[in-house]
Amino acid sequence: MLIPDDRKYSVTHEWAKVEGDKVRVGISDHAQEELGDVVYLDLPEVGRILSKGDVFGAVESVKAVSDLYAPVSGEVVETNTDILNHTERVNESAYDEGWIILIRMSDPSELDGLLDADAYRQIVEEASH
Repeated sequence: MLIPDDRKYSVTHEWAKVEGDKVRVGISDHAQEELGDVVYLDLPEVGRILSKGDVFGAVESVKAVSDLYAPVSGEVVETNTDILNHTERVNESAYDEGWIILIRMSDPSELDGLLDADAYRQIVEEASH
């Protein structure tokens, strides 16, 4: 299972990749494996203001519907509308083409509350035992 070291992770399986004052957000490889084939995504409007922990959308798979949670506070400045017509990209490329939203952070210190790759790996390993 792929867990890149260049991003932070939430316990709810979202990843956050810092890009200057913005954070690109998606779901982890582990999350997409657990969900199975993604068939629908509910994305927020560009301009929406999120607080850390807010539900900003949902991902629906053949198995379940799961809420998506904001890993940091800020404004949604872009959504990956391409995945609405190509939901398989979330499964095939969770860390690249399958990203979900881009947030302009209002409080970069919130990143400190997220997990690094090693800590996230431990959570995933413990969950699978």
